[in-house]
Amino acid sequence: MAGKFEVYEDSAGKYRYRLKAGNGEIVATGQGYSSKDAAHKGVDAVKRAAADASVIDLPRAA
Repeated sequence: MAGKFEVYEDSAGKYRYRLKAGNGEIVATGQGYSSKDAAHKGVDAVKRAAADASVIDLPRAA
């Protein structure tokens, strides 16, 4: 089963998204948005950014 984004309204009345893996595990969550449309735009922005994103290993903090 493929992963999916879920857009929902939180208890404070903000709209958020979460990315769920195929097994149902939440692997990412988004910030609170003032509208459902803005949350959908946030999902679109993540999809665009992640398509070509690289993975960089950072050094351990001191």
